[in-house]
Amino acid sequence: MTVPNPHLLPATTHSYLARAAQSLQEAMVARDVPTRYACAHVAALRAAAALLAARAHPTPSRRRQKNAWVLLAEVTPELSEWAAFFAAGAGKRAAAEAGSSRAVTEREADDLVRDADRFLGVVESCLGLVPHTSVGQQRLVVATGPGGWTGVA
Repeated sequence: MTVPNPHLLPATTHSYLARAAQSLQEAMVARDVPTRYACAHVAALRAAAALLAARAHPTPSRRRQKNAWVLLAEVTPELSEWAAFFAAGAGKRAAAEAGSSRAVTEREADDLVRDADRFLGVVESCLGLVPHTSVGQQRLVVATGPGGWTGVA
């Protein structure tokens, strides 16, 4: 696999990466579990979209459309395990976005935040960019905000 020149990446790739980072940040500060899970999953989806924007070459076809995870596995086979992992969580994300408080556990949401964070770093590396500092590498501090809610700072 050749690493692309980061200066030649499409603007849409950079836009998706920025939006992925924003969604990841929203997941990290979300107070409720379903929102945390949904935002983390969306962050991973946007990271996948960034990679697809840089590497996918659309071909005219009358075949059935494919979702981003299927396309990611086809375009970047070395990320097929990541694609399968996030594809498996799409149903839970949909339930969480629909407001189900039982769709995911707090542990699942926290784990997905860390997994989406790692995946974003993998995508950045695949694109020839310097990966962001991972949440797992940062020291997380629980902070108490106005109204007594707690979050990660």
